[in-house]
Amino acid sequence: MMNMEIGAWRSGGGAALRAGLSAAMCIALATGLSACGQATGGDEASNAKSASEQQATYTFTDDLGNEVTVQDPQRVVACMGSFADVWQLAGGTLVGASDDAFADYGIDSESVQSVGDFSSLNLESILACDPDFVIMTGSTSGRGGGTAQTDLKDQLTAAGVPVAYFKVTTFGDYLRMLRTCCDITGRDDLYAENGEAVKQRIDGEVAKAKDAVAGSRVAVLTTYSQGVRVQNSSTQTGAMLADLGAVNIADENKSLLSDFSMEALLEIDPDYVFVLPMGNDAASAQRAYDEKIESDPAWSSLTAVKEGHVALLDPTLFQYKPNDEWDKAYAALAQCFGA
Repeated sequence: MMNMEIGAWRSGGGAALRAGLSAAMCIALATGLSACGQATGGDEASNAKSASEQQATYTFTDDLGNEVTVQDPQRVVACMGSFADVWQLAGGTLVGASDDAFADYGIDSESVQSVGDFSSLNLESILACDPDFVIMTGSTSGRGGGTAQTDLKDQLTAAGVPVAYFKVTTFGDYLRMLRTCCDITGRDDLYAENGEAVKQRIDGEVAKAKDAVAGSRVAVLTTYSQGVRVQNSSTQTGAMLADLGAVNIADENKSLLSDFSMEALLEIDPDYVFVLPMGNDAASAQRAYDEKIESDPAWSSLTAVKEGHVALLDPTLFQYKPNDEWDKAYAALAQCFGA
């Protein structure tokens, strides 16, 4: 078995690794209802707007085509951890969030109320926060698999609560959501800092890696309880690799998406393999890799394995949405190509 270091996981029960893979890895491979009483999310002294700066109302179209109108919301509930983070990056305040916001994004659990797991939200907890805006996911796949947050729309609307749905997979999706949130909060400065500046850094990484990555044939594998899945360029990691100039073998060989086998991977024999092991901690992630991938006899026959072109990906950057650190994910991938 290869000796692979997956990395140190966040303390506090989070299922994420510390951000930032080293080049060496690439080569070798939140609570009580009383918390609803106070909105938190930014430095009040630096972020406060005068009455003249505050917007009366703001109307926009969410990612599901719904027209949403909000009025300077201060009591916001975010039903995905990454969305809670985006709202705070836009200078917004929170009174409630899903559990992953505390575990994976460091949202203050002492002043923000838990409204349940993002896949099984507690409507009563949401309404107990007396929200003036609720942010939900419109996605029903990926990490939000099985999530039916859209089922709560009618009940929230009936209670007079504006609700917006976002679908975020790629950096472009994040940028679009951040733009909307900053339009709501009136914080163009935070869009420049947490959006435009990140894009500039990403553009720099792409330009720097262009020659090293161009045309490289890659496979992106994710382990899960029943086996291994292959990701194409429509996924979070797949989209970044495509931006860098790599060719994803699953885009042309679509059968891999539904009928993966190590033998099929060996037949195609990609130049680089990127692996995202799923697990609740470092030990389970390592076990998933060992059992689902490395134990297969065909694995060691891959050219990418022989040449040391296999990278274990950091869940902080590739399973969870890195938001204002998306450029670090691009940089980690670029390093794997020697860029």
